[in-house]
Amino acid sequence: MQCSGLRHGCSGTARFCLALELTNAVGKHHESVQNGDWSRNRDFCYTLQPVIELAGKRMGIYGFGKIGQQVAKIALAFGMKILATHKHPERDAMPGVEFVDLETLFQKSDIITLHVPLSAENECFVNKTLLSKMKPSAYLINTARGGLIHESDLKEALENDIIAGAGLDVLSQEPPKNGNILLNVKNCIITPHNAWASREARQRLLNETVENVKAFLNGKPRNVVNY
Repeated sequence: MQCSGLRHGCSGTARFCLALELTNAVGKHHESVQNGDWSRNRDFCYTLQPVIELAGKRMGIYGFGKIGQQVAKIALAFGMKILATHKHPERDAMPGVEFVDLETLFQKSDIITLHVPLSAENECFVNKTLLSKMKPSAYLINTARGGLIHESDLKEALENDIIAGAGLDVLSQEPPKNGNILLNVKNCIITPHNAWASREARQRLLNETVENVKAFLNGKPRNVVNY
């Protein structure tokens, strides 16, 4: 038995920071302006890559617990369509969310985001087979656990344009003291496991930890994950 409450500290906003950077390249455009590209440009505007709206796109959510549900709410506010894969769709039904199987999730989603604990059952489940089912224009977001992704398969998918990009806040080994094969791979944004680092998120984490301990001592465990 394992408590999942620690992950409740995270908000859904980090996923959208990564998604928006992949689809709008704000950082790249800022660097371009700082380097003088706009000053030298003959037109009043330019883009370094196609700018993609989230509205109307499908977000695929793998794991529809508390965090996945918050992500769905944000995505709906962006005007996105939501697909989700979940063990308990009847329990966690939400207006605007369509539950599908794993293969359909990867085939139809424009952005896929992962929201599950790492277990023997799902370790490296995002592999060459699943990645090959994604649209060439699709993006993969992972702020859950690095071990969910087969990293060499993801590198191959990115380098061969099988998918459009990936946004990762987690890796298989953290910190990557011996390097990581995804470092410096094109269209792969990596942040240092800081999706949970806002003051508000850390306070929620502490609150959940206290409540989990109280519940356990009272013989009524909460936020339990059984593997």
